[in-house]
Amino acid sequence: MLRIIKHKIILLACGTLISVSTFAQQNLKLTYSKPAENWNEALPIGNGRLGAMVFGGAVQEHLQLNEETIWAGEPGNNVPKNTFDSIQKVRRLINESQFEKAQDLTNKTYPRMAPKDLNYGMPYQTMGDLYLDFKGHENFTNYQRTLDIEKAISTVSYEVNGVTFKRETLSSFADNVIMIKLTSSKKGSLNFNINASTPHKINSIFIEKNQLVINGTSGSVDNKIGKINFKTVAFPVLKGGKLTSTKDQLQISGADEVAIYVSIATNFKKYNDLSGNPDVRVSEYLSKALSKKYDTELKAHISNYQKYFKRVSLDLGKTEHSNKTTDIRIQEFGNSQDPDLVALYFQFGRYLLISSSQQGTQPANLQGIWNYQLNPAWDSKYTVNINTEMNYWPAENTNLSEMHEPLFDMIQDLSVTGQESAKEMYKARGWNMHHNTDLWRITGIVDGGFYGMWPMGGAWLTQHVWNHYLYTGDREFLKKNYDALKGCALFYLDVLQQDPSKKYLVVSPSMSPENKYFKNVSITAGTTMDNQLVFDVFNNFINASKILNQDQSLSKDVKLALSKLPPMQIGQHGQLQEWLTDMDRTDDKHRHISHLYGLFPSGQISPFRNPDLTEAAKKSMTYRGDKSTGWSMGWKVNWWARLLDGNRAFKLISDQLTPAPMENKGQSGGTYPNLLDAHPPFQIDGNFGCTSGIAEMLLQSYDGYIYLLPALPDALPSGSVKGLKARGGFEIDMDWKNSKLTKLVVKSSLGGNARIRVAKNLNLKSKTTFISAKGTNNNEYYQVDMIKTPLKSAKAELKGFAVPETETFDFKTEKGGVYSFEVK
Repeated sequence: MLRIIKHKIILLACGTLISVSTFAQQNLKLTYSKPAENWNEALPIGNGRLGAMVFGGAVQEHLQLNEETIWAGEPGNNVPKNTFDSIQKVRRLINESQFEKAQDLTNKTYPRMAPKDLNYGMPYQTMGDLYLDFKGHENFTNYQRTLDIEKAISTVSYEVNGVTFKRETLSSFADNVIMIKLTSSKKGSLNFNINASTPHKINSIFIEKNQLVINGTSGSVDNKIGKINFKTVAFPVLKGGKLTSTKDQLQISGADEVAIYVSIATNFKKYNDLSGNPDVRVSEYLSKALSKKYDTELKAHISNYQKYFKRVSLDLGKTEHSNKTTDIRIQEFGNSQDPDLVALYFQFGRYLLISSSQQGTQPANLQGIWNYQLNPAWDSKYTVNINTEMNYWPAENTNLSEMHEPLFDMIQDLSVTGQESAKEMYKARGWNMHHNTDLWRITGIVDGGFYGMWPMGGAWLTQHVWNHYLYTGDREFLKKNYDALKGCALFYLDVLQQDPSKKYLVVSPSMSPENKYFKNVSITAGTTMDNQLVFDVFNNFINASKILNQDQSLSKDVKLALSKLPPMQIGQHGQLQEWLTDMDRTDDKHRHISHLYGLFPSGQISPFRNPDLTEAAKKSMTYRGDKSTGWSMGWKVNWWARLLDGNRAFKLISDQLTPAPMENKGQSGGTYPNLLDAHPPFQIDGNFGCTSGIAEMLLQSYDGYIYLLPALPDALPSGSVKGLKARGGFEIDMDWKNSKLTKLVVKSSLGGNARIRVAKNLNLKSKTTFISAKGTNNNEYYQVDMIKTPLKSAKAELKGFAVPETETFDFKTEKGGVYSFEVK
């Protein structure tokens, strides 16, 4: 039993074989002993709007530059005309079990190659490259390159002929420019040229008023004319020395110090408005930055960044491997004990989210904001059948709620543009989108019928709206986004079809993302993931309408439709069925395991409430295997954490921290030397997925309670975490030793009942009164939407899912209260 003892709190010292340090002593740096030889070794900096990959060369510094709105194309949706009749025919063919014919008609209606009058989305594009060419630096020694993710600064230092040269580069969170500060230990030693290039066909590069200027226009793709006009200015400020120039190059000689300010802007204002003036914007950004001293700007940058980053600390202990360079640590991780690399990788994901998704910016795309190409893989746009959502999994639980806002802004846009696809393609109310969008907020089919006939993108995206509310309790936010939730529910209320058995309402036509059940056949109806998504869409709307006291009549209609959704099913192999019919194969190793959405990120499957479904989900995971693409392994970390198997989750982290091959072939996943995720090529979602997964191993709050250390692996027996968030506005600090909780601090920003689940037989001491939990948690943010009883195949053999022995306790909290517990 849980032993409850009131006692004055006494701080514990946590001695362990692996040293556990304080946050201030943590080494939150990526370190390297040589310059980057390619893009996958360069280091990312960003402020949400401006990104750069810093190569750190001694002879030549190379900065590959991005601005978040440089995309190909122009405003406009991609909704096809006159396809509703085809969708109706596809529905009939599916109901008649003529699946091949249904797929053929879908492919014909929505061909793999975009028709002349449509497009399948525009690519996110690089601005170009800035180069600093140094004279006489060929024979350098004592080289070090770092990315300090505690301060969001990249640094380079080395010696040439006894002179130490240093550079620090940052993307300013204070004044929206990129800054490069160059110094040397000997006055008058800085001699270098500044030049630039851009791959855009329409461009001009020239010197004007002692500044390097790059003007350009984004690319034209398919039937879309490139209409993003951009301007980049590099402006050096010298202390000592001389500045001269040629037609397209700045030359600096004999300087003591140099600060280079890089300002980039475009004409983009909104997905349907290109009336901005890049000349004016570039000048405004530059003037603001130049009005301050560099050191003042640097302090403001660090302060603005750290108000987010320092909310969470994670200490998992250190070994001798912590002193090695990051690339070596990645190479050796699978055969070494380096828990500190896991903590660094966790915090690196938070760094990337802060750096690629700030309030008022675009959401993080497939590559965050870092892309060196005009035509990157998958256009580096927004793939919403997993990838965009995964980018934002760490936003709430790792205490970065504000970073979520660009996604909400995009959802607001899509709830407008998506009305066209809902009406034109489905003759439905509300709004929808399919599996891709871009800067222009397209909502039609992308990549043809085989991959793109998945009308569920809005369903998944709106989960983030409801999740943000559950974490923050922000009713004004809920009011602002209510229409998006309502419009999404309206769409599914209109498009649900009765399945042939007449038992259920299902989405038809659709698919289980990117997977197939027959050769070259993906199109179907009533997939498990679709059913789970609609279940959440309907419940979210019902709950929101009740909270805001709106649309009660519509809520009744939605409740009726909700009652007719299919239950989840356990198939003949003991697996969680992926399709409405039991067609799963045990040799299917597909990277998408979409039907496990109900396990994570949704919370429809719980080990304590639904052990049979949990076991079935585990069997599906086991059949699919571990090794996959980077984002898929990131998702699997979260799933194994929800299955309460910390050791298997840690194995997936180890798989993800396997060195990725530099060639972009196959689907092997892994991590590049710069800690970025490999699909391959680079996709940022795997980084975010693993950061979320590590948080899920330590804390879960989806099932009516806050579960502490639910999936702690044997490899991380001692450590501490501060600042993780739980639903209901709770912030959690924990220490653990020998795999057992030793200290807990709960901070409450909203008040209300706190229900905590912990391992059995903990001897808790606190001045706070707490009691054993009974019944339903009365905290409104912890209500559980109950699922239907699952169906089970007669052939299924289940052995039972063993849940760990735990106990739950409740205590009342007040808004702003802090509650401490200790284990004796």
